[in-house]
Amino acid sequence: MGYFAHSTAVIDDNCTIGDGAKIWHFSHIMSGCKIGENCNLGQNVFVASGVILGKNVKVQNNVSIYAGVICEDDVFLGPSMVFTNVFNPRSAVVRKDEYRKTVVRKGASIGANATIVCGYEIGEYAFIGAGAVITKPVPAYALVVGNPARQTGWISRAGHKLQFDNGVAFCKETDEKYILKNNIVTFSNE
Repeated sequence: MGYFAHSTAVIDDNCTIGDGAKIWHFSHIMSGCKIGENCNLGQNVFVASGVILGKNVKVQNNVSIYAGVICEDDVFLGPSMVFTNVFNPRSAVVRKDEYRKTVVRKGASIGANATIVCGYEIGEYAFIGAGAVITKPVPAYALVVGNPARQTGWISRAGHKLQFDNGVAFCKETDEKYILKNNIVTFSNE
């Protein structure tokens, strides 16, 4: 089956790109990265060496994914959102040996213009609001907004705010059940 790459995309040797992936205008895919099946990389996307994108990752326009970033399956990266990979960058100081790993777990969404400071994990199905600045780990199913980002609630796999009653909530779209216990949300398929 293969993948599609627009004629203006630059794809270095020794990349792994899954079947059904699409790479659009003016994007640069560096050697040594792994892009899963059915990923869609918008215009002007940069993927550095060592980056791993799972299956069905959607990367909107103008996103740079730097070394140290891992995105699991079904992650959404909104337009012009930003990853960092060093805490204290300086032009005159080389800190490539100080890159910090950032993991975005399955199904998480990161809104437009959000900034993800390196070294943290974003939990599965978490939702990072547009313009948020992440400066600490984000729990699974958390809804976070602002600068610095703060949690304002919980969100379902389908992207709807959850309203808990006695530790139980249901997604208004799918009717899936969620349990809140000790400030941790879990999905229940009972």
